[in-house]
Amino acid sequence: MKYSYLVALTGNGGPVPPELGVVRRLVRRGHRVTVLAEESMAAEVTDTGARLRPRAGVGFARDTADEIDSERPDLVLTSYFAFGAMVAAQACGVPFSVLMTGVYPLQVEGAPPPETGFGPAHGPVGRLRDRLVGTLVQRQWDQGLLPQLNALREGFGLERLAHYQDQAQLAHRQLVLSSAAFDFPGQRPHGVRYVGPILDDPHWAGETSWTATDGGDPLVLVSLSTTAQGQAECLQRIAEGLGRLLVRGIITTGPAVDPAAVIAPANVTVLQTAPHREIMRYASLVVTHGGHGTLMKALAADLPVVVLPHGRDHADHAARVRAHRAGIVLPRIASPQRVARAVRQVLRSPVYYRAAGELGRRIRADALSDQLLRELEPSGHAAGPVAERLFSVREMES
Repeated sequence: MKYSYLVALTGNGGPVPPELGVVRRLVRRGHRVTVLAEESMAAEVTDTGARLRPRAGVGFARDTADEIDSERPDLVLTSYFAFGAMVAAQACGVPFSVLMTGVYPLQVEGAPPPETGFGPAHGPVGRLRDRLVGTLVQRQWDQGLLPQLNALREGFGLERLAHYQDQAQLAHRQLVLSSAAFDFPGQRPHGVRYVGPILDDPHWAGETSWTATDGGDPLVLVSLSTTAQGQAECLQRIAEGLGRLLVRGIITTGPAVDPAAVIAPANVTVLQTAPHREIMRYASLVVTHGGHGTLMKALAADLPVVVLPHGRDHADHAARVRAHRAGIVLPRIASPQRVARAVRQVLRSPVYYRAAGELGRRIRADALSDQLLRELEPSGHAAGPVAERLFSVREMES
């Protein structure tokens, strides 16, 4: 049986490729999918086979309500911060699910507060830390988001909420596009489902080809954020650090940084775009800011990482890398010498490769599972594999 879906996307940076990956998988199953997004995403949406419904205003609520009245979708899917779409779906009586493109982003008992970079608490002092800091984080987010959210809800005739995250908790499902094996455990709400990461490269990355060269020094892939986060100076220090080592470096700057802004040594190539999944088949290590998409792809390729968190949820992802011993975490202001030392340490330490390989095995299984489609298709029938085998497992010697 085929269904109709309305997918409301905020269209910003790293979450876009996995969100559109969800759209692509629904289209491949023969479902009718409409994507509510900015006009600037037209080419990316068209590439999935879905229909684009451009947003008319600054918010999602009215556009979502109008589309629901016109098309009557079976389910509304929303980005994590597309609160207007959630409110409109609730007011219109259509079930909605929320796509979460990283580790679970809301505070839960038994897990460290989000956006802190904390590891799991140990003992009474650690649990007290989590409660106190978690209260501060909750208050900060509520102050920034709750007044506008409640005003919007009142305009649609809905009751006020006590906390901003209560809106996501009203969803039919909170779909975490990650692997539970990577995240920290915690007492999450009943509607939370880990459905596996989506490892699709961004639409624009396919515009550039890359050809592997045989043999030579270890290949190190460097990828920081695709959005502007002041990363040019960090990229420069990484390039200088790799210049001190017997490695081959490939730096991809993404749309936010001009490759010419990075002065690279002879053993480092700087590109604006390149297909990461293809490069990772030949790489020995990945240096990243801690974005979830790059981390999942690296670990799925059994590759350890060096992480320089830049903001947002990067510190939380880095904390999980550290806890799993799948790499080394550095501050984003790390010197070239320190970057070189960390890269050298990882390349020479089998413990990081064993940890990355164990995580990679579980991440690949989750990425290839049918759990996502089981949660999205009301019939709940077996969906079968959703993608081809992603990477061959690397055999590491102890």
